[in-house]
Amino acid sequence: MVIGVCTVVLRIHGSQSLKDKRRVVKSILAKVRNQFNVSMAEVNANDVRKSAVLGIACVSSDAAYAHGLLTKVVQTIENSRFDAEVADYKIEIL
Repeated sequence: MVIGVCTVVLRIHGSQSLKDKRRVVKSILAKVRNQFNVSMAEVNANDVRKSAVLGIACVSSDAAYAHGLLTKVVQTIENSRFDAEVADYKIEIL
């Protein structure tokens, strides 16, 4: 069993309040969860209105598949028309 973990740091543009940030983060979480079979949550920077840290996890029998899936998730977040920009991400295979 292989566990893939990805941490994505987002910069949220145009966020004037935590409510604006929450709208963007919830939109990202809903879209990615519907498109891919991964678990996601906001894991850090909860009280910072201009950034968010998302944790993404998947379980697979193949390390290459897990890495590829998490890479596609990051690309989907980057290419989507959200009010957020991927500042950094890190993929770990356990």
